[in-house]
Amino acid sequence: MTLGRRILVEKRATIVPLVAAILVNVAVYAFVVYPLGVKSAGAATRAERAAATLKAAETDLAAARGLVAGTTRADEELATFYGKVLPNDMSSARRLTDGALPNLAKKANVKFAERHTEVDENASKSSGLGRMVSHVLLQGEYENFRNFIYDLESAPEFVIIDDIALSQAEPGKPLTLTVQLSTYYRLGANGN
Repeated sequence: MTLGRRILVEKRATIVPLVAAILVNVAVYAFVVYPLGVKSAGAATRAERAAATLKAAETDLAAARGLVAGTTRADEELATFYGKVLPNDMSSARRLTDGALPNLAKKANVKFAERHTEVDENASKSSGLGRMVSHVLLQGEYENFRNFIYDLESAPEFVIIDDIALSQAEPGKPLTLTVQLSTYYRLGANGN
């Protein structure tokens, strides 16, 4: 009998339970502990992904709320613009330019020579706005034209300067300023 066999036979009462305990430990680790560890690691990964997804969703929600607030503010400002700044109809727009332009010219010491006003038929009716274009001819000195333009741009009336042309027919004669202006107005139900 060899030494190893002899030890096994003599210490069988101790070795068999010890080997059985080792086999049970290996089986418990292989079939219980290891799968639970894998499952736990998977749950941690899923929790991290869920936290990242939640953070992205919260960021999207904050952006959407900001967009809604911005849209609401823009709607309020647009309503204020339509209600307080923009003329109600074509006749209001005409009165606005007919009254303001000669007064501004007189204030700037510029001769109001001529005006021609027309309604822009190419303006988009779908926007609910009409466009009235005025061609104004003024005569005077350069510095006075600058004052006129400054006063026109800083006036509360909604008038847009589309084009400006400065000319002088002959040396020594007054300068001529041709200004094309636009104003927009709300279209009524009949398009006026």
